[in-house]
Amino acid sequence: MTRPPIRVTVWNEYIHERESEAVAKIYPRGIHATIAASLRERLGADVLVRTATLDEPEHGLTEALLADTDVLTWWGHAAHERVTDDIVERVQRRVWQGMGLITLHSAHNSRIFRRLMGTSCMLRWREAAERERLWIVDPSHPIVQGLEGECFELEHTEMYGEFFDIPPPEELIFISWFEGGEVFRSGCTFRRGKGKIFYFRPGHETFPIYHNDNEQRVLANAVRWAAPSGSPYFGEGRNIPESLSPIQATHVVDESLHKAK
Repeated sequence: MTRPPIRVTVWNEYIHERESEAVAKIYPRGIHATIAASLRERLGADVLVRTATLDEPEHGLTEALLADTDVLTWWGHAAHERVTDDIVERVQRRVWQGMGLITLHSAHNSRIFRRLMGTSCMLRWREAAERERLWIVDPSHPIVQGLEGECFELEHTEMYGEFFDIPPPEELIFISWFEGGEVFRSGCTFRRGKGKIFYFRPGHETFPIYHNDNEQRVLANAVRWAAPSGSPYFGEGRNIPESLSPIQATHVVDESLHKAK
């Protein structure tokens, strides 16, 4: 039986690309367009990919669109606080219901990631175009499928360093080392409700990281991993009034049985 395609929405603020000539040269149609194109190329008929950006009505994340989304990828940096409360709550509900969420680079400070983690999600950083080595510390995980060797490198990146104020990850997949000596938990998974969340660190806008083959491979694998699975989500309280038997019902409702003698 053929599985239906994974419905992916690639979300991006789309601010730096319009305001910075240097960023526009790297991502002339926006970071979201580059990520969307790489997912279509790598996953083919297995995905249906659309994009959404901050300045669209409802930030492009309408109730109908999110209901039709299996996996949402999120890139944000300059305008985290412009994302409105109703959209944050809308995305949170969909994650609880089973929608996968892939948060990228500076989306560690997005309102939705902070809401789902329950912590500040802050860290140390330095923008010095230094080399990064991402060590694979869970080689059996499906997110690293197809990567060669024990690690891969990015020639120029922004450094993120510990302490990273997040809850303990359910799975730690990558640890980064930087030229300055810092280390960082760069690939972490979490579950909230029925939804699977993957935080992946590389992706600073002034470097062509989303054109990197290994970066694209990880994101494609992460989409497959984060897609919904299992039974429906039940998050509401439900009263079950039917009695189990006459004797048990009497035992439950007859308060006199519980009075001190």
